Amino acid sequence: MTPSKTPWLRRDPRIADADTPKAASSGLDRREFLTRMAASGLVLAISASGIGCVADMAASGSFEPSVFLRIGEDGIVTVIVHRSEMGQGVRTGLAMAMADELEADWSMVRIEQAIGDAKYGDQNTDGSTSIRNGGWMTFRQAGAAARAMLQQAAADEWKVPVGEVQGTNGEVVHAASNLRASYGSLVKRASKLAVPKDAPLKKPEQYRYIGKTVASLDLQSMVTGTAKYAQDLSMPGMRIAVIARPPVYGAKVKSVDSAAAKQVKGVERVIEVPSAPVPSGMMPLGGVAIVATSTWAAIEARKKLVIEWTESPNDSHDSAAYRTELEGSVRAAGNVVRDLGDAASAVAGATRKVTAEYYVPHLAHVPMEPPAAMANFANSACEVWACTQDPQTAQGVVAGMVGIDKSKVTVNVTFLGGAFGRKSKPDFIAEAAFLSKEMKTPVKVVWTREDDIQNGFPHTISMQRLEAGLDAKGKIVGMVHRIASPPIGSTFGPDQEYHSEGELGLGVLDMPFAIPNVRVEVCKAPPHSRIGWYRSVSNIPHAFALGCFMDELAQAAGKDPVQFLIESLGGDRVIDMTATGAKKPVENYGAKWEDHPNDTARHRRVLEMVAKESGWGTALPAGEGRGVAVHRSFLTYVAAVVRVKVASDGTISVPRVDIAMDCGYAAHPDRVRSQCEGAVIMSLSNAMLSELTFARGRVVQSNLNDYRVLRMAGAPKDIRVHLVDAVGPIGGVGEPGVPPVAPAFANAVFAARRTRVRSLPAERA
Repeated sequence: MTPSKTPWLRRDPRIADADTPKAASSGLDRREFLTRMAASGLVLAISASGIGCVADMAASGSFEPSVFLRIGEDGIVTVIVHRSEMGQGVRTGLAMAMADELEADWSMVRIEQAIGDAKYGDQNTDGSTSIRNGGWMTFRQAGAAARAMLQQAAADEWKVPVGEVQGTNGEVVHAASNLRASYGSLVKRASKLAVPKDAPLKKPEQYRYIGKTVASLDLQSMVTGTAKYAQDLSMPGMRIAVIARPPVYGAKVKSVDSAAAKQVKGVERVIEVPSAPVPSGMMPLGGVAIVATSTWAAIEARKKLVIEWTESPNDSHDSAAYRTELEGSVRAAGNVVRDLGDAASAVAGATRKVTAEYYVPHLAHVPMEPPAAMANFANSACEVWACTQDPQTAQGVVAGMVGIDKSKVTVNVTFLGGAFGRKSKPDFIAEAAFLSKEMKTPVKVVWTREDDIQNGFPHTISMQRLEAGLDAKGKIVGMVHRIASPPIGSTFGPDQEYHSEGELGLGVLDMPFAIPNVRVEVCKAPPHSRIGWYRSVSNIPHAFALGCFMDELAQAAGKDPVQFLIESLGGDRVIDMTATGAKKPVENYGAKWEDHPNDTARHRRVLEMVAKESGWGTALPAGEGRGVAVHRSFLTYVAAVVRVKVASDGTISVPRVDIAMDCGYAAHPDRVRSQCEGAVIMSLSNAMLSELTFARGRVVQSNLNDYRVLRMAGAPKDIRVHLVDAVGPIGGVGEPGVPPVAPAFANAVFAARRTRVRSLPAERA
């Protein structure tokens, strides 16, 4: 198979490998070193041709029955993937769905990354939707239709009934006469046929790739260093830019002295980047750009800029003071968004009353690869290459930034070195487009780790207060839940200071427990920074508060936490989401409740599975404990048991985590497990170490030395993922593993040392 240097992109002779430093001892750059060291294996060869007419022969001589599929006369099957690859395995997963229904020979399957284009439908890679909404049925149907057309083409050529031929492993076979023809030899005839709208799909027992362990088609390029990420981009004439952005949200450039910066060798221009008014949405924050011939020169010159910033309404923002403000907010009545029964009276008259407050700080995305984008503005059009989760939104934002029609913007999608929601915002792409227009040459904007941590879209902060009452048998009779958390909507519109119904639908309004009296109130939380989507979004604080509180209630009731959770579910049932007392219809991750109901039996099953597999209830050494939590998010049910060990000096370690997931049908089980493992690491980082704080309106943390995440030595040595064998509708996978791990960890700490963790990160508790 032919190696490809750019397996993520249409071939473009203008794009070169980035200029990377040479290793002093060997003279090899990073990519060449990795290429020589890695074992040989599959590397993708990507066709350079564009998309032609559906059910026709493209100029390249290929058969294109769908915008997502192209089959060449050489038999190569190219799957055009419209969602972004950031480590979750979506490109291989969608190719598996297509190839299985097509009955393709897997060794002949290639992947091409789609540009941003409305013809592909929704391309936003978020919300754990890429398989369940973005391609599962679409790609299967396209593969099945193409197979039907190839079978018909063979039947017509052989003059036999189409029911007597069968596509299998890249060929059409007529068993009775032993005739066979490769797919490649049939594409001309097949391209003249109409595309069927209702080609039959395979039954699960017929799957060859779906649901099986299949190696990632991108793995070889990733481990050999040939995979192209946005930070690697380069093209002839390109310049590098870094930007000094406002240190406080809402500030602008008042004056700048760039004399010293311009003296740095390689610096070509200093350009002021316009800022968007607050709330700024996805537009750039503005600032001062250094444009140079190298990244080093640009960064060094930026250090020498002397900038005076205007005042901002957020200049006095301080995390400690803001936490106190939020505490006061949840201790007073808020706006009622759910009112079932009479919660206040039920709690007041209960045999036992429990009250607790839970705090989750701002979190930074910190993907391994900070944002980067390259743009080339020429002839009143702009082409960009970027690590974006949402190329169509990027088209619109870039168009607005440079003053052209959206149709004049082409967005190419590279691999993403992690994202977690950060790269769904195209502010960094718009910066590159603006500077390319100013420079009249290609420009790559590079964000450093410090830029990303201090000028990103942090996950919202949250303060929650819960009160509940238990009867004499330890059953919950009433609960009052108050939440103060600045909404994501505050990034896009003014005067938004209350958690939205959409955010409350992430684990609060859809709470599964059978409590007869429930009251939910949202309390004021004025924003002081941009707020953005983050992996599993508001499920994180909601699951933490509710998961920990249920453990506290189990303790108060004198019951085993697993048994208490199961009892509190109220038996196996589908919850009537129209009878919860919610003031507005509860959202369901874009799905209909009748298609993806809130099913307590599925909660119970993952709880029972994780309890069994983790050894729940068996004895542990002194200083160790297990904690459990369960949570439904993105249409998937997950339960976690975390085991912790508390040393004599108070140091907490996590030797083992068990996680059970019911995501419906697992289309790509290996990647489901990998996603769960990554979710465990991310959630434990959030629970144990990570915190973004503000002082004088500025982000205090700057890099991974003070915005801490789990290192290898601190990660669990044993992570076990247990998948429920289900055949139901597909749920999300990328995000649901995150929410229950942090509360399970906090509950395990209580089991080990009998003190509660109600404030994250635990190291500050």
